Amino acid sequence: MPLGRELPQLLKQRLFHKGRKFDFEVNRLRLPNKSEGEWECIRHPGGALAVPVTPEGKLVLVRQYRFAIQGRILEFPAGTLERNEDPLETVQREIQEETGYSAQKWHKLGEFFLAPGYSDEIIYAFLAQDLEKLETPPPQDGDEDMETVLLTPEELEKAILDGESVDAKSISSFFLARPFLV
Repeated sequence: MPLGRELPQLLKQRLFHKGRKFDFEVNRLRLPNKSEGEWECIRHPGGALAVPVTPEGKLVLVRQYRFAIQGRILEFPAGTLERNEDPLETVQREIQEETGYSAQKWHKLGEFFLAPGYSDEIIYAFLAQDLEKLETPPPQDGDEDMETVLLTPEELEKAILDGESVDAKSISSFFLARPFLV
């Protein structure tokens, strides 16, 4: 079990919905401390994220429309893991689709839970270096509405500290990557 999981006892499954990207369940559980109750949870296959760095030291991000927040947010390229897919394969595909770049050098930065209060999603973060612009990038998914943005590490840090809309997985991954950025 990843990241030190300690399973509760399932007393009753009340609701289960299988979605396109993740599942949703409501269960009656007995927690390790013996407390009982109903809890909602999003079951997610996990995601992989790249912190792409150009040879000039610029970070490659996307400003993407997200329907849940009804607006655009600055993010590093990322995607949901397909069934039995290695996180590195996922992120290598996503960086090409979302930004039109490929990377020759990859370094795993770490993994972390995204929102453990209601989801089991784990993000696998990678540093992507030695970027090359693709002559013919693969097509984006039909529901993706994004633009590529190049920022220096200092510009991204200022945007974060100034309260610009940057998602949590990108902020966390940026600070994991910071020691590797010149």
